[in-house]
Amino acid sequence: MAVVHPFRAVRYNLAKVGDLSRVVTQPYDRIGPKEMEGYLARSPYSYARLIGGKTPPGDDGDYLRRAELLRSWLEQGVLLREDKPGFCLYRVTFTHEGRTSIRQGVIGLLDLQKSGAKAHERTLRGPKEDRLKLFRATEAHLEQIFLLYRDPQRRVTRLLESAVGSRKPDLEAHDDFANLHQVWLVSDSQAVRQVQEAFEAQELYIADGHHRFETAKAFMQEWLNKGWEALGPESFTSLPVTLVNVAEPGCVIRPTPRVLHSLPGFDLQSFLGRVSQHFGVESVGSLEEAKARLAEGWKKEHVFALYSRGKFWALVLKSEGDVGRLVPGAQPLAWKKLDVAILHKALLERYLGIDEEALAKQTYLEYAHTAEEAVELVDKGQGQAAFLLNPTQVEEVLAIADLGETMPQKSTDFYPKLLSGLVAMKMEINKG
Repeated sequence: MAVVHPFRAVRYNLAKVGDLSRVVTQPYDRIGPKEMEGYLARSPYSYARLIGGKTPPGDDGDYLRRAELLRSWLEQGVLLREDKPGFCLYRVTFTHEGRTSIRQGVIGLLDLQKSGAKAHERTLRGPKEDRLKLFRATEAHLEQIFLLYRDPQRRVTRLLESAVGSRKPDLEAHDDFANLHQVWLVSDSQAVRQVQEAFEAQELYIADGHHRFETAKAFMQEWLNKGWEALGPESFTSLPVTLVNVAEPGCVIRPTPRVLHSLPGFDLQSFLGRVSQHFGVESVGSLEEAKARLAEGWKKEHVFALYSRGKFWALVLKSEGDVGRLVPGAQPLAWKKLDVAILHKALLERYLGIDEEALAKQTYLEYAHTAEEAVELVDKGQGQAAFLLNPTQVEEVLAIADLGETMPQKSTDFYPKLLSGLVAMKMEINKG
């Protein structure tokens, strides 16, 4: 059961900040030092000043300074709060692999006391501690969690599309990759009620935001234990979420290439010889050909691309029947058949000795955002080899979550990311 509430969105006052594209950002965990520098240079009202980046501050006073900045922006009218509660239709028009797509979702508040969401990732302590300190200081949820649900009839999307009709979006911004993000605010009481009813029977799945989801639940319990009372849905018992229907087009997952580095004794020819016992080894002429070979095998076979010393190879699992032996462990067969599981357990651990502990510490492996970036790192001498793979399928994510399993590290990269700074929620609390 999913209980989703409308809310009075906190959003930028365009009369104060100007172009929304100059103040919105990628999610906090995508903001490194370089990205932070760029965001801060764009505008004194950059949302990065509130949410911070993926590296926690050394000074805990930084969270209090962000809370004070939030308070001042609300007082000065830099940020506004809608008068009426409602939902938002959130549309992203983007280009991926040369193809333009549209992804639509609905933004609302998930009731954390009455609703759950199935996870597919393990979480780490550091990011949760960082977000918890921010929640405590600001008493606000400044970003959304990306959730998935199944609605083959498109009931929710059709309701919101009908409610907004042909009117222009209330908010519009381009992200760092030229993707267009549009938001329509919907406060019509009948549409709001129908959207709530449509979600009641839905199961929800976390796409992005596992750390923030777990932290929000811990934060809620912490304040309930203090005896504090939530004054309505806009409080610590709810969490802003964007819910995306997997039955619609535009739900894209990108693969995350792996770059091997600093592995003592790595010998390319020896590696290729050993993997040939279970994998066909095909010479491939270029990066474009490697990507084409991956695309050819997607959903049909387990194929990977290897790049090292200026050359590409396709590594193709010879027999699906070998999966159980190559990927040992107690996990169900559906988990073992994931391309990323075969890459980690067979190619990396079995043949290169890179186990789960080394993967977690990135001792001999780091992650690239794109195939081009991975190849460039190898060409620059910052990596010994790059492993490219196909994206995880959305249905695989849901199936693994249904089994109560977590996927291997960096199995999913949903694209585009939800923009931070479109809408937020300020908590109302009775502290007694």
